[in-house]
Amino acid sequence: MKVAGRISRSGWMALILGAVMGQGLAVGANAGNLTQAQLSQFARDAQLAFAPVSNFALGHGQFQAQLTLNNQSAIALPAGKGDWRIYIHSIRKLHENKVAGLQIKHVQGDLHALEPSADFTGLAAGASLEVPYSGGNWIVSYSDFMPRAFIAQPGLEAAVFANTDTEDLTRFVSPFVRPEQQLRFNAPTADAFPIVTSAGRYESNRAVNAIKPVEQLGIIPTPKSVKYRRGSIQLDGSWQIRYAGSLTSEARYLVAQLKAAGLELNSAADHIPAQGPVIRLALEPGGVSEAYHLSIGKEVIQIRGSDNAGAFYAVQSLLSLLPAQTAAQYTLPVVEVKDQPRFSWRGMHYDMGRNFHGKAVTLRLIEQMARYKLNKLHLHLTEDEGWRIEIPGLPELTEVGAFRCFDLTEQSCLLTQLGTGPHKSGSGNGYYSAEDFVEILKFAAARHIEVIPEIDMPGHARAAVKAMDARYHKLLKAGKKAEAEQFLLSDPADKSQYLTVQNYTDNSINVCLPSTYAFADKVVYELQQMYRKAGLKLNTFHMGGDEVGAGSWVESPACKTLFATQEGVAGPADLKPYFVSKLAAITHERGLALVGWEDGLMYDPNNTFNRKAFANERVLANAWDNIWEWGVADRAYRLANAGYQVILSAGTHLYFDHPHEAHPEERGYYWAARYTSPGKVFGFMPDNFYANADTTREGTPIDNLEALVGRSLPKLEKPENLLGMQGQVWSETIRTAQQLEQMIYPRLMSLGERAWHKAAWESNAPDTTARTADWAQFAHTLAKRDLPRLVQAGADLYLPPPGAVIESGQLLANTALPGLAIEFSLDKGASWQPWTAPVALTAEQSASVWLRSRLGDKTSRVSTL
Repeated sequence: MKVAGRISRSGWMALILGAVMGQGLAVGANAGNLTQAQLSQFARDAQLAFAPVSNFALGHGQFQAQLTLNNQSAIALPAGKGDWRIYIHSIRKLHENKVAGLQIKHVQGDLHALEPSADFTGLAAGASLEVPYSGGNWIVSYSDFMPRAFIAQPGLEAAVFANTDTEDLTRFVSPFVRPEQQLRFNAPTADAFPIVTSAGRYESNRAVNAIKPVEQLGIIPTPKSVKYRRGSIQLDGSWQIRYAGSLTSEARYLVAQLKAAGLELNSAADHIPAQGPVIRLALEPGGVSEAYHLSIGKEVIQIRGSDNAGAFYAVQSLLSLLPAQTAAQYTLPVVEVKDQPRFSWRGMHYDMGRNFHGKAVTLRLIEQMARYKLNKLHLHLTEDEGWRIEIPGLPELTEVGAFRCFDLTEQSCLLTQLGTGPHKSGSGNGYYSAEDFVEILKFAAARHIEVIPEIDMPGHARAAVKAMDARYHKLLKAGKKAEAEQFLLSDPADKSQYLTVQNYTDNSINVCLPSTYAFADKVVYELQQMYRKAGLKLNTFHMGGDEVGAGSWVESPACKTLFATQEGVAGPADLKPYFVSKLAAITHERGLALVGWEDGLMYDPNNTFNRKAFANERVLANAWDNIWEWGVADRAYRLANAGYQVILSAGTHLYFDHPHEAHPEERGYYWAARYTSPGKVFGFMPDNFYANADTTREGTPIDNLEALVGRSLPKLEKPENLLGMQGQVWSETIRTAQQLEQMIYPRLMSLGERAWHKAAWESNAPDTTARTADWAQFAHTLAKRDLPRLVQAGADLYLPPPGAVIESGQLLANTALPGLAIEFSLDKGASWQPWTAPVALTAEQSASVWLRSRLGDKTSRVSTL
């Protein structure tokens, strides 16, 4: 700790006046305490800031940082051991340490406290404290820090430091400017992913910009067969729609979408004759499920689907040919399209458990999934940090579990996490009501999207554990002991100690309690009722199952009793498969398929649970943990070969919560890959999984995966068990709807392309020249049509910053999505000019060039040259 700055005469006077008026040093049982007025004023006026210091000094996998508390208020923090605490959110677990009288302590999850001890010397008005600290792993991004640090004291209302109450993290986090701040490590080897510069970006973009795209913007995702004929047609208000009765829903969707595009067409069942040009919707049974045939001719547009979903996808292909701009008439090519999906599972996973973003953004996601022919929405409804769906009969799940605030007892809310701050009004709080969820189900079903609900158990379940604990205490206080224990998820006598990857010590549901399975059955039952209310059937239930803290349940008396009485459960290693078998029985009885994350279905990295032990006709696995050098990427094939149906969910390519590029201003975690660009998602090869091993996490190129892991890798012996692929967005660093959509789009379009269409270049492991050409056309189509249409739909998106260099006195620029507008500024953003061709610059002008991409009113972050 460093006390910096001399206190002015006016500062001393403020201290004296504050003490006299009860606004300086507090009086009471503990002279080191604050009054409510003092605490609130201090949080309002003091400045709390963070600075990255070094990822190198403490060795591999540790960082140094600094917290600075600049007391610009008139309130002094009193010396001595007071009851006040400063709380900060940190995605990395900090080392517990005392610095000049302030003890840094881990509370739970990402929440840490700075606690004054007896030798704390105080902080006068006008002075500042510098508190160096350290922690595990590295920090190289602004989003490694979190907003809404606060100060609290028992009996008072906690207050957020005003300068941290913002989503602009640069307002309270110092820049990353030195190599030891920008890079993750320098030993035993150097980090091979330096910060992306404008010049580096320019070089990376050259290949895609060198390819001249075809002007005819094609259908995304790419159809299996497209044949363009000569000529074009004019689609206007004179056209009519006729449809088979069984396609009423698809026809209504088409009518609504065309109306939004500016065309109001008469529509009727197919037995009513049409006058003039007509769009016909019909079924053509007998083909592959979800297949379709679209034919655009002079007088007839024929839509034929092998089933309703196929007809719907034909509608989407027709709509995709329309430009983004609304008009009264559209020119369409004369074309014949024959198409069918690559995979039956084309999924998108959305985590609103960590941070809730509201119903509207969920509906927009569903609409965009439908446009790109994705058909499975995996809703991650529960987490350690939140329970996001109303369950009738268990109001505590949402009353307590859907909100985070500063309540150390956790009887009114969960303990604050992820930058929410101390109040229930903070970011990330909320839930879907039962009515909201029914609306979402109906909206998705009309677009042929199955909603897969996930209730994460037995790990990642802190919200449920704490909510049911609050229920237990409330009912116990009312004298209802049996009712209190009915859905209890924790064993009060359990002394097990563990620490999860997310730094929780109490997030595991106790799998040895009968009440755990009563709870699971209750939740599944209520979910079924919601699906029925929506006119649907719940077919698939996701149990989560991942990242259970090692050491969970080992000191639980309930589990020790189970070991003594339950055949086949001899010790802690048997508890996870026991839990899955119990959940399998519950879901099987209700006619459901069961899904889990891969590690929830495995004893260890190499050995799966016995598939035959689970009664469900279908047990599915999301294969996600494919860090190549860790030797676990073969889990996908191991599970498929063992009889599980596998959904490729690879962290290295399909995690949309990872940064778009290696730069501190890019949001996201980077545990699986340093970055995941739309082009990287586009280049994923699901049929040739090991061929996706490009680099290690450190950035070292992988030439031979088996040599890297030191053993042979299993082949896929049962390809029929590979159902498809799925993108994932986890929301630890994503607190707002805008941030969410900037992480999802346009990566979702690349996901839709690969899940629906197998490119020719994939089979050649890959043909990089053909892949680049394919990507160039895809990127051009995104920039010219699909992204403008996304903006028109009211969604946000990510725009890549331009690349740029100055050569021979000229400014050269390009973009990763050719067709985006590029702008530059020579006055540090005061004014912007379009860049369309090389621009001559003076030496003085070249010293400070700012650039950004633009699409409508959306712009990328600024890149400097």
